[in-house]
Amino acid sequence: MTTAPSAAVSAIFPETAIDDQNGLVGPWRAPRQMLADQSYDDHTSIHDDATAQKLGFKGGTIEGPTHFSQFVPLAVAAWGPRWLETGCISAHYRAPVYEGEEVRAHMAHVAPGQAIAEIWMEKADGTEVLRGTCSIGPDHPESALDKRLASLVPIDQPVILEGVEIGTMTPRRTVSMGFDQHMGHLYPFTLRQKLDVITESSPRYTETAAGSPHGRAIIPFEMISVLLNHAWREGESFYRRGPVVGLFADQEIRLHDGPLFVGEMYEIDREVVAISGSRRTESLWIRTRVFHPKGDRPIATMLLNQAIMKDSYHAYASERAQLYGD
Repeated sequence: MTTAPSAAVSAIFPETAIDDQNGLVGPWRAPRQMLADQSYDDHTSIHDDATAQKLGFKGGTIEGPTHFSQFVPLAVAAWGPRWLETGCISAHYRAPVYEGEEVRAHMAHVAPGQAIAEIWMEKADGTEVLRGTCSIGPDHPESALDKRLASLVPIDQPVILEGVEIGTMTPRRTVSMGFDQHMGHLYPFTLRQKLDVITESSPRYTETAAGSPHGRAIIPFEMISVLLNHAWREGESFYRRGPVVGLFADQEIRLHDGPLFVGEMYEIDREVVAISGSRRTESLWIRTRVFHPKGDRPIATMLLNQAIMKDSYHAYASERAQLYGD
């Protein structure tokens, strides 16, 4: 049974129907692939069909944070509009989604006073796309990625990430996102183009910011990832080897004193917080912090595990032999 959403959800997400019979369940959506033309280090990415197929995927994948939008109305239903100011989504990506596939977001039941809940997303065939937690701050409980980060086993004998040191940081730089601002080679589209196809539309995302207590447009949760990731510059990849192809394997976006606004100037820095690996990947965990200009208190953070595909680096086997003698 699909019920009418609360007044708060209806006002903020008028096109999102929520089933609240067993936890909170959003509608089926078919998110759009907008990164087919993405490039970095002068080559295409995992979102390009040909590149993805060479690495064993069916085609170009939809970027993980695209799915965060489907959880936002559920979080507002659970905690009210305040979640848009101090909310957190923390997720481990488990399966890729391709153009045309439908997915649905779930949140476990939230009891009065409860500040965190399990979340997951599924495809129509039952495949689990992601799993994690959603919470409200400002004092956030331990998230899914807090736990995951604490239990990581350091990578043994890295090749692509050889020489990368935990604690390495970038200097602060200024970022912003306007409605018609092109976000560069990493994100070859504008916020306005995203809003035309976003799975959960809201008047708070528009230029009029109808109904917003802030009087101006907020950046959608999924686009915070774009804001923080688009500004990579040459020499800031932290690792020396390449070209390589990576994908997002884990991601958390957390607001401490939000929301973030369209057209606002912010400062960010990045820090390597962990290095891990698997049979197919070497993983670089980076925490990005967001500040008001010259501020000393983070207003938002993002934790991202960029899993680099070993098979994408042509010299992997030979350089491993040179480094470790096997």
